[in-house]
Amino acid sequence: MALGDKAKDAVQQVAGKAEEAVGKRTDDAELTGQGQKDQAMGQDRMDTEKAKDDADVD
Repeated sequence: MALGDKAKDAVQQVAGKAEEAVGKRTDDAELTGQGQKDQAMGQDRMDTEKAKDDADVD
């Protein structure tokens, strides 16, 4: 996994946490949900790339 991809996925997770926190603080269910979705997407991509990296190691 390229370092840039890792950074992008980590940033998406952090941004998602921030969106979720703001959404909860302002009682904005849509923003809270979007933040949770962004976190899950970032984690899924990281997991996929990690599995690719593990498969490449022989």
